[in-house]
Amino acid sequence: MNPKIREKTMEAFASVLPITIIVLVLSIILVPVELGTFVMFLAGAVMLIVGMGFFQLGAEMAMTPLGEGIGVTISKSSKTVIALVTSFVMGTIITLAEPDLQVLANQVPSIPNRVLIWAVAVGMGSLFSVAVVRIGRRIKLSNLLLVLYAIVIIFSFFVPSEFLAVSFDAGGVTTGPITVPFIMAMGVGMASVRSDKNASDDSFGLVAISSVGPIIAVLLLGIFYQPTGAEYASTELSTAVTTQDAAKEFLFAIPEYIEEVLISILPILGMFVIFQLISRRYRQRQIKRILVGFVYTFIGLVLFLTGVNVGFSQVGTVLGRDLASSNMKWLLVPVGMLIGYYIVKAEPAIQILNKQVSEVTNGVISAKQMNTCMSIGVSVSVGLSMLRVILGIPIQYILIPGYLIAIILSRFVPDIFVGIAFDSGGVASGPMTSTFLLPLSIGACEALGGNIMTDAFGVVALVALTPLIAVQLMGLSYKLKQRKAEKSALALEEPDVIVDFDEIIDFEEVEKDGE
Repeated sequence: MNPKIREKTMEAFASVLPITIIVLVLSIILVPVELGTFVMFLAGAVMLIVGMGFFQLGAEMAMTPLGEGIGVTISKSSKTVIALVTSFVMGTIITLAEPDLQVLANQVPSIPNRVLIWAVAVGMGSLFSVAVVRIGRRIKLSNLLLVLYAIVIIFSFFVPSEFLAVSFDAGGVTTGPITVPFIMAMGVGMASVRSDKNASDDSFGLVAISSVGPIIAVLLLGIFYQPTGAEYASTELSTAVTTQDAAKEFLFAIPEYIEEVLISILPILGMFVIFQLISRRYRQRQIKRILVGFVYTFIGLVLFLTGVNVGFSQVGTVLGRDLASSNMKWLLVPVGMLIGYYIVKAEPAIQILNKQVSEVTNGVISAKQMNTCMSIGVSVSVGLSMLRVILGIPIQYILIPGYLIAIILSRFVPDIFVGIAFDSGGVASGPMTSTFLLPLSIGACEALGGNIMTDAFGVVALVALTPLIAVQLMGLSYKLKQRKAEKSALALEEPDVIVDFDEIIDFEEVEKDGE
């Protein structure tokens, strides 16, 4: 086996093992699961681990160099119109290829699928172009986010409650495992062209701004279509009893996910071909490496999505339904928080983000710190989601104060933490959220007789919200420690080297200047 694949697979194993053990313990102690369903879960876990290994290596070989290359080229262009049009087309095409968008469209029957899909894609493309221009124009991220979320909050008061949660979920759905590494790499590439002190700060924020576009687009549709008839059609659980039945479930599902992943990857592959023909940026050896990376990405995502959709989603529904049906329905909150803490580690794009954060900040913000912070944030969000299911709390009572807190914090923390925080929200709400946490919430809601559209949906939105606050609180903590260290150094009249988080130092540039 390729040493790199082995290394990435072992990393994935360490990430997926905790959630697998938790479900195993729950199925023995609290919620007995049929043997066929549990065999499917274990098989799904194996596919998920191998898939994550291939995906992470593929993204490193293909998505990252391609995204950075396009980002550098756009930044060097002096024509804003070219940057706007190019980024709009790219954002729209990538979104149209996102498989989870079709799932979202099927959940809103009062709006034609094609109308909803194109509205979300145009919303994503529009805000993606704004995000690209922001880096070139050096617009402060917190100021732009303040304006965008003010628009979101105002629009939310005019949307029917049956539709509000789906609107916020749209932002998380469109930031999938293929698009996120590509978009984040573009940010790094664009910022690398600049030589000012805020370049590293502005390398983050593309995902943050882009994910607001679908929210605004779907809110506008909700206002004009008045979709009070939105309903959720529950899916039937598999009746697999034997291992042969379980194997058939996976075999029948694989062709579907092969098609989905191909549809998602081909637009980005097409961008690579066009970009290479125009720019001639990559040499033959680099082209081969990128193409191999696309193959690894394809294999990884097919395995990952098959494993998580076939193996994990059913167990999520069973756990939620059976816990809510028992006399221990309040256990949904602590169990949900425990699952949320560990499940975020299994999101493929999270590891890409954490690695990028560590590299851009020269290790000042480590991947371990990011993992811990994200786990705490998602744990809180899943706990709140389960509380909503039990008590029927309207989602706006949590989302609006939450985003207000996040925006207020953005005025006080170092800029780099603002970009990382808002990017992490979009990255956290990936396929593991939609295929395990959402079924968990829906299963519990069905058992309690609640309204699925208003009480169960919204878990994706909450998972996208809490990292915004958690990462910024980490940034605030760093800032306070920095000030305390400065005061201590002044008191001793022996100033130490203080890391300024408003100006992450590029040590390679320092060495070059010193030569």
